[in-house]
Amino acid sequence: MNRFAPASIVPVVVSALAFCAAGQVRAEDWPRFRGPTGQGVSTEKNLPLRWSATENVAWKTAVPPLGWSSPIVIKDRVFLTTAAGSGESCRIICIDARTGQVVWDKEVLRQALRRKEGRNSYATCTPVSDGTMVYAVFAEGTIVAVDFDGNVAWINRDVRYYSQHGLAVSPILWEDLLIMQYDASAEEGDLRVGWQIPWDRSFVLAVDKRTGRERWRAMRGRSRIGHITPNIMTVGGKPQLISAAGDVIQGFEPASGRLLWTVANPGEGVVPSIVIGDGLIFTASGFGAPAIRATRPAEGDTPAQVVWEVKQQVPMMSSFIYSDGRLFTIKETGIAMCLDARTGKIIWTERIGGTHSASPILAEGRIYFLSEEGESVIIEAADQFRVVATNTIGERCRASYAVSGGRLFIRSEKNLYCIGK
Repeated sequence: MNRFAPASIVPVVVSALAFCAAGQVRAEDWPRFRGPTGQGVSTEKNLPLRWSATENVAWKTAVPPLGWSSPIVIKDRVFLTTAAGSGESCRIICIDARTGQVVWDKEVLRQALRRKEGRNSYATCTPVSDGTMVYAVFAEGTIVAVDFDGNVAWINRDVRYYSQHGLAVSPILWEDLLIMQYDASAEEGDLRVGWQIPWDRSFVLAVDKRTGRERWRAMRGRSRIGHITPNIMTVGGKPQLISAAGDVIQGFEPASGRLLWTVANPGEGVVPSIVIGDGLIFTASGFGAPAIRATRPAEGDTPAQVVWEVKQQVPMMSSFIYSDGRLFTIKETGIAMCLDARTGKIIWTERIGGTHSASPILAEGRIYFLSEEGESVIIEAADQFRVVATNTIGERCRASYAVSGGRLFIRSEKNLYCIGK
């Protein structure tokens, strides 16, 4: 089969931010996993503080299960992915952000069902948009680009991904590149290597966002499984692609894929995404060698180094919030923590309850957590722990929030909620 399938395979008829510089993304859009910067930070004002499954709900729209990708919002459109049926039918859904009406729901490709961890889905990777196109990745590692009418522009099938736990990394955009990392594991029947990855199965891939053709592929070397969405960081006036696997953090030149530096980051099956602040890179591994770490990237002749690590209340799933020199975390068991981002000193630890897979967001000095039970706990992003509000929709939630137009978008197992008026 041609690795770049033509658009005719689909039966129905498409800033200043580094990763979408050539697109038409607005400041209020939420174009990728964890928002414009990939850090869960929103500049929106007057977001809702109170709601329920029926109160302060602008609309609720049923979405076919199952997918744990988070929604993205561009202009007046919400996009999300799902793997319908038993998971073979890979679909992108477009919803009117104003009314909740489904604009289109299209199968963009079909995939073989392979092994995954029970909490994962066959559509967990959150799509990304440059304001003109939507780019999505599904469980086999296939990348597809569609326009805003759902027309397929290209499909890249170069990667045949396998992991014992499925795929959970989300793609990012930088200039004219779509960047995706694949930290896989041994195929069933292959040499059993546990979570250690053969050198040729862990790599970072960049494709031309206009054509889907590979521009570079950076082999990681021996590593361990990871599900970490990368990010872009400016170091010494130059961009670095910060990418981590199960036991390494690496900096790459995003234009070429040239490896700039590597630092050990012991762990296995790492999920929390890269967060950046105070010139540091924050990572966590809740499996294998649990630790929250702050790493300073290499610059000039100064090598990269781990600045501090904390081994208490390490999150396995949820990513951090960085705000004004503070790092906020949530463990899957519902324990929240605030640390000094420069030193790693723990400022407070509090139990907010629930089981947590989704990553929190920050807006107007408040942090919004979302539990798997559908309960949202809102706290002040401050040195003193204070709960602002607690709300629930009473449905299972593993996807993270999206924010746009003064509203919150919450994906549950079967519905997409728009919170706010």
